[in-house]
Amino acid sequence: MFLGLAIFIALLIAVNFYRVLVGPTIFDRLLAVGLVGSNALLLIVLIGFLYERADMFLDLALTYAILNFIGVLALG
Repeated sequence: MFLGLAIFIALLIAVNFYRVLVGPTIFDRLLAVGLVGSNALLLIVLIGFLYERADMFLDLALTYAILNFIGVLALG
């Protein structure tokens, strides 16, 4: 189950990363950057549950979410 979800999230990251590279406007690219960060956040949480160390990985995910938010604001 975890492997299927991880593959699905990785596929979503790839699709969104394509949108970052080919997006027609800067706003589409910024939105795609935020989505890549959010999907990566989900992948980090999923890995945390997979390793049964959700507490440690949730701290990493929260830090990553804050950095993702600041990065999108800095680019916008």
